[in-house]
Amino acid sequence: MDWVDRIEVAAARIAPHIVETPVMRSSAFGRGIEMKLEQTQHTGSFKTRGAFNTLLASEVPRAGVVAASGGNHGAAVAHAAQQLGHRARIFVPEMAGPSKIALIERTGAELTVVPGEYANALELAEREAAESGAMQIHAYDADPTVEGQGTLMREWEAQGLEADTVLIAVGGGGLIAGALAWLGDRRKVVAVEPMTSCALHAALEAGEPVDVAVSGVAANALGARRIGRICFDLACRIGTDVVLVSDGAIIEAQQALWQAHRQLVEPAGATALAALMSGAYVPDADERVAVLVCGGNIAPDPDIALR
Repeated sequence: MDWVDRIEVAAARIAPHIVETPVMRSSAFGRGIEMKLEQTQHTGSFKTRGAFNTLLASEVPRAGVVAASGGNHGAAVAHAAQQLGHRARIFVPEMAGPSKIALIERTGAELTVVPGEYANALELAEREAAESGAMQIHAYDADPTVEGQGTLMREWEAQGLEADTVLIAVGGGGLIAGALAWLGDRRKVVAVEPMTSCALHAALEAGEPVDVAVSGVAANALGARRIGRICFDLACRIGTDVVLVSDGAIIEAQQALWQAHRQLVEPAGATALAALMSGAYVPDADERVAVLVCGGNIAPDPDIALR
């Protein structure tokens, strides 16, 4: 089966377990846009789609599942495992932050907080999977994950998406890979990355995935050291544009979502909107634009968004 057929199968498979997240139109950000509010998904991000698809499509061993995560993927895997009756061990870096760590803990998963960044958590998760026989669920660079994330764009089109162009934040690339796999070249997809965590931009410049340094306000969600191969291959084949945004622009977009629509999102969730508001992406006058709001796991004291 091709990507579209596999995403169709994934959509049917996970339908009983996910939320059909709302869409809205807004003129509050300088022009009319469409938005999908995926931060209202179970565990606060799109990651639940890929987690359920992977577990439901697999023979999960008695040892359960293992996942490394900046936070959102870990919460999604822990939630899906809890719902389906599997043991879950989650490894996250300290930079995941208290909100995401607490969310994982509430599922009852076995949680290990690792010094460093996502790559350090991934190393320990891979070791645990090898030693225990548990199934590892990759955060972004695995077919079942990408198929699950692709159901988001399928759902949005079924809800009446009219946009010519969709702006999507990128970390490791699972979400945008799912969008590209579903859409092909039927709509323009623009990748938005923080200037300080830009694995896809670096890979396209180098002609292959390369390691990058990661930091900044969105690093606990968009801080993959290297872009996924699936995302890279799809982006190269389709010709995906990448734009970069500053931490300041991300925070401004985060504040704007709260002030305009009382949508409380984490920095990663506002990153795609930051491209539009900051001028990093400038649409044509008649270009119809959509923005994916992808994550809502903000820190417990959301001062940035509430100003």
